[in-house]
Amino acid sequence: MNDARISNVGQWPPAQVRLAARIFPERADTADSGLDRWVTGWWQGKLRTWYPRQRERLRFRDAVEAEAAGLGLERWDDARLQRESRPAARNAFVGKDFASGALALALVREAARRRLGLLAHPPQLLAAWKLLCGHLIEFDTGEGKTLTAALAACLAALAGVPAHVVTVNDYLAQRDAEKMLPLFAFFGLSVGVVHGGVAQNDRAHQYAQDLTYCTNKDLVFDYLRDRVNAGGINSPAQLAVRRLHQPQRGEERLRLRGLHFAIVDEADSILIDEARTPLILSALSDRGADRDVFAQVLNVAEQLQQDLHFRLIGAQRIPELSKEGRLYLAQLAEDYLAESGSRRKVLDEFWQLDWVREHYVLQALRAIYVYRRDQHYVVLDGKIVIVDEFTGRLLPDRSWEQGLHQLVEVKEGCAATGQNRTLARLTYQVFFGRYLRLAGMSGTLREVAAEMAAVYRVPTLRVEPNRPCQRIERPSLLLRDAEAKHAAIVDEVRQILTQGRAVLIGTRSVMASLAISRALAGAGIVHKVLNALQDEDEASLVAQAGQPGAVTVATNMAGRGTDIPLAPAVAERGGLHVVLSEWHESARIDRQLFGRCARQGDPGSCRAIVALDDELLQHYASALANWTALQWPGSPPASAVKLLRRTMQRKAEAANAAQRRATMRQDRQMRRQLAFSGATE
Repeated sequence: MNDARISNVGQWPPAQVRLAARIFPERADTADSGLDRWVTGWWQGKLRTWYPRQRERLRFRDAVEAEAAGLGLERWDDARLQRESRPAARNAFVGKDFASGALALALVREAARRRLGLLAHPPQLLAAWKLLCGHLIEFDTGEGKTLTAALAACLAALAGVPAHVVTVNDYLAQRDAEKMLPLFAFFGLSVGVVHGGVAQNDRAHQYAQDLTYCTNKDLVFDYLRDRVNAGGINSPAQLAVRRLHQPQRGEERLRLRGLHFAIVDEADSILIDEARTPLILSALSDRGADRDVFAQVLNVAEQLQQDLHFRLIGAQRIPELSKEGRLYLAQLAEDYLAESGSRRKVLDEFWQLDWVREHYVLQALRAIYVYRRDQHYVVLDGKIVIVDEFTGRLLPDRSWEQGLHQLVEVKEGCAATGQNRTLARLTYQVFFGRYLRLAGMSGTLREVAAEMAAVYRVPTLRVEPNRPCQRIERPSLLLRDAEAKHAAIVDEVRQILTQGRAVLIGTRSVMASLAISRALAGAGIVHKVLNALQDEDEASLVAQAGQPGAVTVATNMAGRGTDIPLAPAVAERGGLHVVLSEWHESARIDRQLFGRCARQGDPGSCRAIVALDDELLQHYASALANWTALQWPGSPPASAVKLLRRTMQRKAEAANAAQRRATMRQDRQMRRQLAFSGATE
């Protein structure tokens, strides 16, 4: 190879990036105003969001092919390929040069062909290059995101930059690392894996590898643990001095090496949907000593009358006490304290303090009226386990704060756990904004391109699929109520099964999946259910969903990231048919579900079958839904159905966006207060 083509194009971390004064390399937090973020989002998210189509894709393919042909890579032995890859990768990653990227990807693609038996197609090559440059890529489902992310991560690691490939669940982190391991091993790169099943004392070793596959929640919590363990130390030198002079502390080894380069899989789910709630690192402060208090608070809350003593405000149904409600509580407190006598002091303290009493009563109202079993949580082995509302997966290591979790436990007759003491908290917006270079992929990003640009300062690009999509979207059916909807779904499934095809039914909650399962069972239709209660069987159930006659009911996006291979007989008869049983808060999630069929040029079809009494329609567009029912008692026209869906989703997305902005504001205010007090995070 001509050494003149590889030069020292710069340094890492880049000189133009302002680093934070912390224990490892990461970008300094920005102090942008709301106007700054709006302008950035408008410019990068609207004007600069472009969609490379056939010409751009083929241009990059031709460049890669020219490099491969000119060098005769197929004739190179492994040793030469390995030797030439590192300088090429360094030049491509740091310099972001188009020609250098084509050369580096030609080398890595040849290695993937030899070790994985996979030859990256043109869209994968272009997407990998854009990831390497720090972009968010809208890449249709089924286009091979696993290999694409691996190509970019491999080049970053070869350039000597620690890379994190961030996934949405434990299974995908483990699967993708194992699947791509032969490629990384070919170049002598070490691979770490971090997820909920990895021991805490092994995580520093996993992050010390050349590249690490990890889940978003584990990554952020490990970062927070490092910040807490650093105890205000802001540099490696300060940390070394403390360890030298205070060896008796026995402090835990730092886990991460810095926030250098991240590739976020399912970026819209992690960076947008899950960004509404901050992640909180906490420690157990007691073991449920206040069960009597929680039981009494629930009893008091059940006595309150809705619309008289309290209201549920907005689509989020946030409880708010009225003047009458506060007077009622004050009277109860006066009566209780007059009769308490020798009762427990903790109960007396609860009734004496107005703000404490009202806070816990509001939390109790949330536990009673807002949080629902088999939707927001499930009860397993006598414990409350939270269900991720966006993925339908269990979150066994998480709990609600400020007494809410304990109130739900008492409500369901479970043993009350101890309340947690907050050690540190951080939002996804702040955390991922600290990466020196951030990239990501998803099949649905165009709707949130402006917010991604405003919050994370990363532009969104679309890469067209390798083969034209053959998906057939059937007209939506809008029924009067859930009973009619279930009957229509049963009829739809029967019709598809007579064609020898397979059916996937998407639901929003465990409760909805169980209701549809009962309807199918009542009709004698054999099916499988994939929801938070069958989380361990997720991959195998999804993988079997493309067999002839298979009917699978899946909660929300459960199984997201797992391909559904079609049996030849199913492909010949029209492919997988997807039924959406309830519109989601975002059109992105609807598109993600429909994207489970007709992948990589395969045939497939989809249809939305929804009801006017669906929860989200009643929350966000109840007036329009009721008007639609009066205007068209039978079947509303397609225009009315489309208007109803758009109205509901526009209001829901606006509410969620407002909640994310509020989370960011609260986070900035808290960090300013902590900075004033000398604390961290």
